Parts: sequence; C-alpha cells; structure tokens
Amino acid sequence: MDTKQVLAALAAIAQESRLAIFRLLVQVGPEGMAATKIAEQLDIAPSSLSFHLKELTHAGLITSRSEGRFIIYSANITVMNGLIGYLTENCCGGVPCGQSASDITNSPT
Repeated sequence: MDTKQVLAALAAIAQESRLAIFRLLVQVGPEGMAATKIAEQLDIAPSSLSFHLKELTHAGLITSRSEGRFIIYSANITVMNGLIGYLTENCCGGVPCGQSASDITNSPT
C-alpha cells in the first residue's frame, strides 16, 4: 500500500460507527452481510449507514455485491492485511514482535 491509501483507510476507520461496521464485517467473513442486517446489528439509522458504507468503500476497506434485491457488504481482507503490513513493516527494529530487549539479551545462545 502507498501512503495515500493507508491514510484513506485510517481516516475511514477513525470514526466509531465505521470502525464498528468494519469489525463486524471482518467477523462475518467473506460471505458478508446485507446492509439491513448491519443496520439492525449495530443500531445505525439507514441514512447514516449508507454514508458510512460509502466512506469505507471509497477507502477500499469493504466491497459490495448484489444478491437479488440486497446489497451484501464484505470486508476487503487484502486491503486490511496491506494496512497491517504497512503499519508493521519495520516493526520492533528487527526483534520478533512481543519480545523485549531484555528477553533477547538474557536468552541462552
């Protein structure tokens, strides 16, 4: 991901309802969820939900597809993993994440 894409994704989830929508769609998995079910599950008014879904879609964090008269939304796991990868690319100065410097200096060789 490039910096512009990362900033768009972070800006999109830097809002309580959008973060909740994204987390719900990640939990649901690739089958996704209809907008009406998202609104019910998170108690978000349809007009507000529409705005939030548009923002998440523009950031590339979610995708949509039509199934009959419903629009099904799914988390874009590829973009999510790209965002996580970007944020952790140079993580921990070469030390495996989760280990402190004292763990490494005190470990037997």
